[in-house]
Amino acid sequence: MVGPEGETVTQRASTGGLPSDGVIDATLEEVHARYHGLDDGEVADYIPVLAEADPRWFGLSLIESAGTVHEVGDVDTEFSIQSISKAFVFALVCQSRSSELVHERVGVNNTGLAFNSVMAVELNDGKPLNSMVNAGAIATTALMPGTTSAEKWENIRSGLSRFAGRPLRLDGRVYESEMTTNQRNKALARLLESYGRIITDPLDTVDIYTRQCSLQVTAHDLAVMGATLADGGINPLTGRQVVSAEVARDTLALLASCGMYENSGEWLFEIGLPAKSGVSGGIVAIAPGKGALGTFSPRVDAAGNSVRGQRACFHLSRALGLNLFASNAVAQRVREGR
Repeated sequence: MVGPEGETVTQRASTGGLPSDGVIDATLEEVHARYHGLDDGEVADYIPVLAEADPRWFGLSLIESAGTVHEVGDVDTEFSIQSISKAFVFALVCQSRSSELVHERVGVNNTGLAFNSVMAVELNDGKPLNSMVNAGAIATTALMPGTTSAEKWENIRSGLSRFAGRPLRLDGRVYESEMTTNQRNKALARLLESYGRIITDPLDTVDIYTRQCSLQVTAHDLAVMGATLADGGINPLTGRQVVSAEVARDTLALLASCGMYENSGEWLFEIGLPAKSGVSGGIVAIAPGKGALGTFSPRVDAAGNSVRGQRACFHLSRALGLNLFASNAVAQRVREGR
């Protein structure tokens, strides 16, 4: 899915801590140089304004749970967060409501189908199955506290800003562009309403959902947001508790099983990290207890995932010992008494 055939990367053990700062910085530089010239994939254009992105942009950010920052490339270039917002809105709703309510109303199982599938809803009696697909994300957004649409939207914007550690702002051009092309999301919302899965106005809910996807972030922001989940809900730069450790745990579990849509199993097999991507070119991948990767490159594959970002995560997961399941080297040292 991500690594070119025949590519080998030295595998570090994933248990224990991260390598030294020097190793991390050198590895980031190496990975950025290796994939910067990769021209596979295309800049997304089904949301017209996204087609304006420079295909040469490429940024890598790794932020440790302790707050140490490692970065290379276009890490301060802003882009719309798109579907990556789903993970953090899920966490905010679980924090303000409960994980049990979201589990009951939306679900936590992978659909095995595309992110915008109508069939997935129909086949499951109107239950979206998880908050990472569009139907489930819309249903989750509908659960955000607030007596008005404006209050719900502000709770989302301010909540995602706490994750990022800075005020996030709406990209009005992206929002307007998406609102002219989101007929399927509007149809999904009305379908959910017909099944009683959302009780708020479906079109208002889609408007809020479109706004959350249009918030501007950077690769640096994604790494901060991911590192907040990696450290039990505490933002590593501000020290602020954004969500509880239990909510952070539940969010990471959902991302591991559903974060990369129908490719989640393959992603977990290859890279071994909870992750979420966005069609504008961002990826956040989280190593619990260690930190998070934020990557940005606008060239995406047919599934809407950044090509360079996937390759970078593939390489860095192995080289830095981030894969949750790769502990053979540690086990070997224990057996040998080292």
